[in-house]
Amino acid sequence: MYKFKNSIGFKLSVYIVMVVMLVYVVVFMPTPYIIYQPGSAEEVKPMISVQDGDMAERGTFMMTTVSARYANIALLAASSFNPNAEIDKKQSRLGEKSEDEYAAEQVFYMSNSQSSAMEAAYKEAKIDYQILPEYLFVFSVPKEADNRKYFNPGDRIVEVEGRPASDNVALTSLLTSKKVGDVVSVKLKRGGEYLVENVPLVAIKDGSKTRPGLGITIATMQKVTTDDPGKQVEFVNTQVGGPSAGLMFTMEIYNQLTEGDLTKGYRVAGTGTIVEGGTVGPIGGVKHKIVAANRKNAEIFFVPKDNYQEAKAKADKIGTTMKLIAVSTLEDALLYMNNLEAKP
Repeated sequence: MYKFKNSIGFKLSVYIVMVVMLVYVVVFMPTPYIIYQPGSAEEVKPMISVQDGDMAERGTFMMTTVSARYANIALLAASSFNPNAEIDKKQSRLGEKSEDEYAAEQVFYMSNSQSSAMEAAYKEAKIDYQILPEYLFVFSVPKEADNRKYFNPGDRIVEVEGRPASDNVALTSLLTSKKVGDVVSVKLKRGGEYLVENVPLVAIKDGSKTRPGLGITIATMQKVTTDDPGKQVEFVNTQVGGPSAGLMFTMEIYNQLTEGDLTKGYRVAGTGTIVEGGTVGPIGGVKHKIVAANRKNAEIFFVPKDNYQEAKAKADKIGTTMKLIAVSTLEDALLYMNNLEAKP
């Protein structure tokens, strides 16, 4: 009887171990793949605030996104049955960057997209504005960096030695009197919390010379301001990354800065980067964004001219009634909406 019970216990233990291993392999074990799918089509209006803006809208402007997930075995299996899923190598997305560095890069691109959208809208609405440096953003921390333990991709550098470090020029000025090996106090903002690190300066190559620095890759985050507080544009957290919402941000900002309802009562989705002069640039994943917009009953979709053929092919394939409008500039999109008859 003892041997029988012992045999059952052994088999049960083996079974449990096998189940645990199977769950790990299917759910938790990473793979070198990433899965792209249609993301969301989100109304832009709640993301933007203009104190004295014209908020009346019968329709809506929507930004569109692509869902990108690092794949496990379960997701790969499920994706094989999803006609809208696209499987790609993770390396093609990340390149030499880590996942954290890529995520930080997308945050920077989104912030830059918002600034560019404000510039383009202010310029189109003939409102004077200024561009001011706001803070330094940590893009990446090289694997071989001596100071790797002090910084994370996505950190904000707020102060160095108790003084504001709003841009690269300010940082260089703060470190002019220092030398390699000196320890400086760096105030960071990470995940909504502030912390202070005592960081030894390292040698940075500058042409044929070297200078003391932090040993990380940084970029300046800018703030676009106007002298009229009532026309100041503010963004809330959009929870997405990348630069492709630029055009739709600009459309919404311009609509709030000017009188009248540019939406004309329509559900208008779209995608495309934007620069200060109003040029609309191509983006990736447009076929997924077409599906996302169609799911949210968009009636009009603005697509960069260079992405039109891919977008049209997907629109035809899913049989959407959504009207695709190819644009090269902000003026193209505004002209189309201005010439459109208001929806009854």
